[in-house]
Amino acid sequence: MADCETVEVCVKGRVQGVGFRASALRHAHLYGVKGWVSNAGDGSVELLLQGSADAIDSMVSWLYIGPEQAVVERVDIQRSYTDKRYDFFEIR
Repeated sequence: MADCETVEVCVKGRVQGVGFRASALRHAHLYGVKGWVSNAGDGSVELLLQGSADAIDSMVSWLYIGPEQAVVERVDIQRSYTDKRYDFFEIR
């Protein structure tokens, strides 16, 4: 993947039990983002996003909104430096 960027994201608020992961999967497919999404033990949702800068920007913009029933209070983003390349986006 040329110009591939990887970021780690933590979304906080009312983001578990509201369909956040399934909705993130649909949006990742829509934007062409690879990686994964998972519920964290502290009630947040964690994601690893990999793709073009434009694809990641689109996905992150959606994460600030989330699905209809979610209440996103905070989105923390950190660039990740890895040689691992993901072939798809999955719910973990």
